[in-house]
Amino acid sequence: AGSGIMTSSRPISASTPEGSSYGAIDESSSSGGRQMSSPERRQGAGSDTDSSVEEESDFDTMPEIESDKNIIRTKVFLYLSDLSRKDRRIVSKKYKIYFWNIITIAVFYALPVIQLVITYQTVVNVTGNQDICYYNFLCAHPLGVLSAFNNILSNVGHMMLGILFLLIVLRRDILHRRAMEMKDIYTLDYGIPKHFGLFYAMGIALMMEGVLSACYHVCPNYSNFQFDTSFMYMIAGLCMLKLYQTRHPDINASAYSAYASFAVVICLAVLGVVFGKNDMWFWVVFSIIHVLASLALSTQIYYMGRFKMGKCYLGIFRRAVMVLYTDCIQQCSRPMYMDRMVLLIVGNLVNWSFAIFGLVYRPRDFASYILGIFICNLLLYLAFYIIMKLRSSEKLLPIPMFCIVATAVMWAAALYFFFQTLSSWEETPAESREKNRPCILLGFFDDHDVWHFLSAAALFFSFLVLLTLDDDLDTVRRDKIPVF
Repeated sequence: AGSGIMTSSRPISASTPEGSSYGAIDESSSSGGRQMSSPERRQGAGSDTDSSVEEESDFDTMPEIESDKNIIRTKVFLYLSDLSRKDRRIVSKKYKIYFWNIITIAVFYALPVIQLVITYQTVVNVTGNQDICYYNFLCAHPLGVLSAFNNILSNVGHMMLGILFLLIVLRRDILHRRAMEMKDIYTLDYGIPKHFGLFYAMGIALMMEGVLSACYHVCPNYSNFQFDTSFMYMIAGLCMLKLYQTRHPDINASAYSAYASFAVVICLAVLGVVFGKNDMWFWVVFSIIHVLASLALSTQIYYMGRFKMGKCYLGIFRRAVMVLYTDCIQQCSRPMYMDRMVLLIVGNLVNWSFAIFGLVYRPRDFASYILGIFICNLLLYLAFYIIMKLRSSEKLLPIPMFCIVATAVMWAAALYFFFQTLSSWEETPAESREKNRPCILLGFFDDHDVWHFLSAAALFFSFLVLLTLDDDLDTVRRDKIPVF
């Protein structure tokens, strides 16, 4: 103990993986290094340290050194400083991948869609069969080869507001970078860590929603309706990821796994279009997948990613049953993370209700059914976040308050016009025409066009809510900001 050996040893962190670097001490703070050879260690510590060096080397390779993050996440009351330990530059690069990936997805998804709808419009123009596309013929203004140009033009709001949102995010990003270069204290250990990659991705998704909605309205019908909703899935998913990332910057999902999940959802939407009309087996399979996915995701959220699935994915459900038995039946103990438990119970009840509804009614509009699941989960999570924020004695500044009110007003007005059914591909072309109505705005736009304008504004204000919601925390230390 008195030989001074400990002065030559160094903290055990150099070989710890990036995702496991919680509590690790930077290499620059140590005089030594894992890369130092054994002779060099012996030279610095003396000839009597051979056995000690061997013991230290053996200890360095022990898997327990990666358990520091698990110890931190088991705390009943977590603070933002516990989950924002990774290097800021590395985490920012991780979230920028969301932006570049969604651009790639947008190009590869939109080009075949544009080609398909052009083919539809050409068939209508050549054959004269207007029953192929379900327009509102009492307010359809043609332009060139397009039969209902007004329905296409009304989507310009999505693209313009998407560009405006990108500019707002870019301004914030530039100001934050300047503050970091000036070593502003409030950018280092204060406030929510600023990572803008997800916001950029949301702006691109809003623009692409306008593009694909315009493509759908070139020739609205049952076969291409999912084009109008595909990027709405992504918008809802990205918003939920952004809410989670705000207080969990180190453990949020990677862009690859997130977009892979969206791809699975879009595949299910396509299968729903093909098999969802009358095939009961499809609804049974989908409902089982929906319930199991809800349980698996809930378990991972509740245990902050510490719930290991083992070699088989079914292991997560086996362990969940064991936890429920020991905690709820055997000893009936209070949940360790009560707030998270309440949110997840309500969320599972909502998702199971959707699964039962699908099994019983089997809605033909499967794309809107999935979109409803996403929107309800997003609203539930946002409400939980705001409630927990107020419970933690945090404030809502005037700008986010205005954005919240504007979002609610815009969505209420937009949904009113959305449910003014002007045509329906779920019925025959003759029955659809019976629902047609004249233009209501400037003699050029109908109710559905007004829905396009208002929904674009509603999405824009929704994004601003997420962008400004935690501005009140910019001067609060991260070890005082609770995680929920």
